[in-house]
Amino acid sequence: MEEQKDQKSAGEPMEEKIKKEAAAGKVAEGKKSAGKGKNTGMAIVAYIVFFIPLLTEDKNDPFVKFHVKQGLTLFVAWIAAGFVSMVPFIGWTLAPLLSLAMLVLMGLGIYGAYKGEQKPLPLIGGFADRFNI
Repeated sequence: MEEQKDQKSAGEPMEEKIKKEAAAGKVAEGKKSAGKGKNTGMAIVAYIVFFIPLLTEDKNDPFVKFHVKQGLTLFVAWIAAGFVSMVPFIGWTLAPLLSLAMLVLMGLGIYGAYKGEQKPLPLIGGFADRFNI
């Protein structure tokens, strides 16, 4: 009986077969991302290289745009920390702490983007609203 069904469905397009099998419960549904439909991939990329999402069609997505602004703010803070680290003695001692703080903020931003949240980064996230992107 099973062989007859397979022979009948041999002429059907693959898409039809998949739809029927999914309806019958034979094919497991794909896992949903933590962001539940949000473009979390581009939001995560925004913290690593903030301008990449601006080069794609995702630049108009409000979720991605929020994280691009947060990533840009983090980038500016990282550059400011670099200038502080050039100050003799005080900057040299603060440089490792500032670098660690920037890495922690980057991790928090990536984690928030993965979860689909739009929470500003601690300490520096409030400055992101000043950027017009």
